[in-house]
Amino acid sequence: MTAQFRFPRFFVTSPNPCPYLPGKMERKVFTDLSGQNAVELNDALSRIGFRRSQGVAYRPSCISCTACVSVRILADQFQPSTSQKRIYKRNRDLEVTVCHAWSTDEQFNLLRSYLEHRHPTGGMAGMDEIDFADMVEQSPVDTHIVEYREPSVDGRPGELVGVCLSDKQHDGFSMIYSFFKPDCEGRSGLGTYIIMDHAVRAARAGLPFVYLGYWIDGCRRMEYKTRFQPMEALGPEGWSRYQENAAEPSAAPPLDPSMLLSV
Repeated sequence: MTAQFRFPRFFVTSPNPCPYLPGKMERKVFTDLSGQNAVELNDALSRIGFRRSQGVAYRPSCISCTACVSVRILADQFQPSTSQKRIYKRNRDLEVTVCHAWSTDEQFNLLRSYLEHRHPTGGMAGMDEIDFADMVEQSPVDTHIVEYREPSVDGRPGELVGVCLSDKQHDGFSMIYSFFKPDCEGRSGLGTYIIMDHAVRAARAGLPFVYLGYWIDGCRRMEYKTRFQPMEALGPEGWSRYQENAAEPSAAPPLDPSMLLSV
């Protein structure tokens, strides 16, 4: 039986300073994902550029800026670059475990270390154990925690060096948030490895895409997202192939309610 959608109610936030582009103001449109059709609704919204945060799906809706562009890796066609191949080889001994979306002290401690080294003044810098538990556990969709550990020794689990909160959708994985051990001795490129691992696992599962969220024109922190080729970007005409050195993709299309039914 085809799922029947309850048309969602959308809300718009008040403008606030953009955390990515100095001097810009950001505004988001969002909707609640609660209800029996949360999975189908989240899948449909992801196809038009929405992201999930706990029980909410949101998308940029800025008044005078279109810098945020949704991007996704074509998992079954992914071709790592020479440097990415080196990173994959260097880290392929890590033990990967897909866990239920349940937070642990070990994960939170790794997150705190990551934020202190990488984003000490970012919006998540003040996150405490309860905030982290909410981020991980408050999900109305198929969500998992993917753990990356050093090889086990004598049956004892190795050190936790990477974590990704990931949603499984009908057409791929959506990487909600990932973090890793800064300056991990003997390793480099853990963030890159986690993305490549998701692409490999998606392809093996027959899922075509890995959703990476937003590439942001002019934000150096987001440049890494376009290095995973081939990739698609969401523009006014829908999803299309994006080449890292080609002309930059244009903004996502305006919210069109009829698109929500194209699942």
